[in-house]
Amino acid sequence: MSDILSETEGCNLLARLFKSRGYSIARNVPFREYGVSFHIDGWDPKARVGFEFLTSEDEDHDDLTLGEFKALMMAQQRGELSVFVIDEFEPLTAADLLAAANTFLDEVADAKRAGRRLSPARKKVATQKKPVAKKQAATAKRTAGTKKLPVVKKKPAKKLRRRT
Repeated sequence: MSDILSETEGCNLLARLFKSRGYSIARNVPFREYGVSFHIDGWDPKARVGFEFLTSEDEDHDDLTLGEFKALMMAQQRGELSVFVIDEFEPLTAADLLAAANTFLDEVADAKRAGRRLSPARKKVATQKKPVAKKQAATAKRTAGTKKLPVVKKKPAKKLRRRT
């Protein structure tokens, strides 16, 4: 094996890494979402995480246009999927590829943890309201919609002495 990875070697390496990190990766899966249509090199449809290795070896550059790439990245920014895209433009060694992929998977894990805590799409658990005492309810009704004004205390006026 040479220092520089071929697409097949890179995809095999990525598939093993993604699987070791808990993803169920299917290889060469048709992907058709967001107006994008191509065969993605590795994809976990449940986790919505995958990878695409772009090379001239498989003429992938024709499969995934710049516009389609941008559509994928916009979906990724919205948190709808995560795709690790590698381009052969700069040759990679196995160590370089693993380092970049591990960084990507760490970011995906961090985003998922943050999304679970902060996601506005999650349904809120209904809480049962505590009964309010009648007096508190009446006060709440009476003061609802009224704006409280700040209380201003007046200082007592000083008595003026007359000079004689």
